[in-house]
Formats: sequence, structure tokens, C-alpha cells
Amino acid sequence: MAYTTRQIGAKNTLDFKVFIEKDGKPISSFHDIPLYADEEKQIFNMVVEIPRWTNAKLEITKEEELNPIIQDTKKGKLRYVRNCFPHHGYIHNYGAFPQTWEDPNQVHPETKAVGDNDPLDVLEIGETIGSVGQVKQVKVLGIMALLDEGETDWKVIVIDINDPLAPKLNDVEDVEKYFPGLLRATNEWFRIYKIPDGKPENQFAFSGEAKNKKYALDIIRETHEAWKQLISGQASDNKGIKLANTTLSDTPTYAPNAVSDIPAASPLPDAPIDKSVDKWFFISGSA
Repeated sequence: MAYTTRQIGAKNTLDFKVFIEKDGKPISSFHDIPLYADEEKQIFNMVVEIPRWTNAKLEITKEEELNPIIQDTKKGKLRYVRNCFPHHGYIHNYGAFPQTWEDPNQVHPETKAVGDNDPLDVLEIGETIGSVGQVKQVKVLGIMALLDEGETDWKVIVIDINDPLAPKLNDVEDVEKYFPGLLRATNEWFRIYKIPDGKPENQFAFSGEAKNKKYALDIIRETHEAWKQLISGQASDNKGIKLANTTLSDTPTYAPNAVSDIPAASPLPDAPIDKSVDKWFFISGSA
């Protein structure tokens, strides 16, 4: 299924938005894209929010109709991750699985922490750099559990099915075989990337170990079921998430006319980024 994007405004500004379109009409990047591209073959749709090596903290917004991708802000200022040597920006194609929800009303029995109220985060490790709003078809390899300010923030490790190495990667041990050092670098990056902004080092469940494909698929199923409760209006608290969708006619928030409220495409050239974003930080974190 082919998806396109509709850009509003310029990157690196507060006005920047990217909507995902199907057949030229905006849809919800959170709710309308199926989780499974091919359920029988366990191929999933991933929405790319942040291309590898870039610094802008882009994410599917829960607070706006049809959930466009926008740049996160703090105290009215755009957020960027710092370059923590030797890592430049985000070290994966970073994104989310649509139709998943990490329920903040539920404590996970093994991490002992509630969900982070977001779609499930996805780290795509293939060689091609993605683009904002791209919908990639991926296979699942493993999962890590970041503990972020008392919440479980799962990170699913995947590879684009079109990557040359995809046929050789089938579980988490294959990542170390064909991408030696990547899992260790992933753990390090997530531990230290907030330190330049004055935050403490992040912690992981399972001593930072990446769990295998089977464990990851169980978490994906759990968060998909949580999303089903959310979209059907049965979640105990939807935390103010915008649930409007244009394709799920059996849900109470089906709103095919929502597309009429979405502005026409108005892409602008990228705005300049403050020079401070290019600064390198040399961090001595714990091993």
C-alpha cells in the first residue's frame, strides 16, 4: 500500500507538520495505518519520525487531529538531541508502530513500570536513511526496555524488509553477528543522550539486555490490544489522545470529514538550525 506525505511549513520551525496521506487524503499516522503489512509473514508497518543522523526530536503528536508528525518542544523551544561522541544525532531510523499504545494505566509485570502513553518506539537498523513520514515495511528482531522517568519505554529493533541483509537477520543474536557493536552502541546512546541537557543517565530494565524476537512480538501484541481498547473507547483513561480516524468505520471516533480541516500542502525550505546543535559532547558514562 502506497503512502505519501503532506508537509506544512519548514523544518526546524514551530509551524512544521507532516501528515501521512493515503490516496492523496490525510489519515491518522497513529490510528489509520495498519500495524501489520502482512500479518501471516509477520511484516509490520513502521512510521519513520526521525531519519538517522539527524537531531530534531520529531514525533507523532497525540494532541492534534489526525496525529501529524511535529517537532517536540520544551518551554516553547524546539527540541534537539545533542551529539554525544561518537554518535551524531539519532543513530537509527527512529519511529513508531501505528495502532499500538503503551498504556500508562497498566504496570508491566517485569519492568514494574507503567507505559509511556505513546505508540511503540521502533529502531530501524538498515542501511538506507529514511525520511520523515515514510512508512517502511519491517521485520522484528528484538526489543529493549528503557526506563524513562518511571515509565517503560520499549524500543523495538527492526530492519527494513528491503535491506540487503534482511534475509539473514531473523532474531536478536543475528544483529550482533551482522552489525557487531550496534546493540552495545544502542544501549550507550539511550543511557547518555539526555546528559548534555542536565538529565541523569537513563536506566534499562533487564540490565540493558536486548530481548529476543519472541519477546518483542509479545510486547507488540500487548500494545496493539491496548490500542484496540483505546480506539474503541474502552480504555480506563485515554489521556486526552486525539482518536479521530478516517478509515475505521466501526469505531466511535470515525471521522471521514476530518480531512477537510487539514491545510493544503505548503512545504518551505528548511529553516536554519542554531549552531549549538552541532556541538559535540564527550560524556564519561558508566559502562
